[in-house]
Amino acid sequence: MPKPPAKRRPAPRKPPAERARIQALFERFEAAESDPRTELSYTSPYTLLAAVALSAQATDISVNKATARLFAVADTPAKMLDLGEEGIIPYIASIGLFRTKAKNLVAAARILLEQYGGEVPLERDALQALPGVGRKTASVVLNELGVEPAIAVDTHVFRVAHRLRLAHGKTPDQVEHELMAVIPDPWRTRAHHWLILHGRYVCIARRPKCAECSVADLCASPEKSR
Repeated sequence: MPKPPAKRRPAPRKPPAERARIQALFERFEAAESDPRTELSYTSPYTLLAAVALSAQATDISVNKATARLFAVADTPAKMLDLGEEGIIPYIASIGLFRTKAKNLVAAARILLEQYGGEVPLERDALQALPGVGRKTASVVLNELGVEPAIAVDTHVFRVAHRLRLAHGKTPDQVEHELMAVIPDPWRTRAHHWLILHGRYVCIARRPKCAECSVADLCASPEKSR
């Protein structure tokens, strides 16, 4: 018989000084932008789900350009299914993995119509059972719609979490677990967006813009520029 999954150990409690530093970090993020949102364009839970699924290994800018045209003709599961794989491809051919993504969009649309009456199920297990929807995609959807305080760990969040010493995990799942343990409750629903936007525009991979960083004095990263 397969072994049951190992129980995840709770993250150790941070000392008071570290908790105060983390509090200050998120107070500053909130002061700069109180209601951060995804940069993906969407008008409904379905178009959000489709846009997030399309964003894997693609930039939000490229996805928005593609979905502006795609959603004009197919913004519901029924319309997406009618369009079909070959009909979808011309709209999304400019983004990575477009053939696989077109196939997944059609398969997911069929399931949404057959099992959920064309609505997006706002429950993690049901979302992750859809073709092309993994934990990260489900987390973005649930968090953006205010259903669940979730943190989707992409390359930006992973990098910023390590640089700010919020997490030390070696995998996205480990980092997600650590972040959920250290981020105070009032900011959990917005932390994902603050971290991803900070990594996208300020704490970039090469030559982070420390001179422009609002939390530079709270950062002890060895990559911090002087």
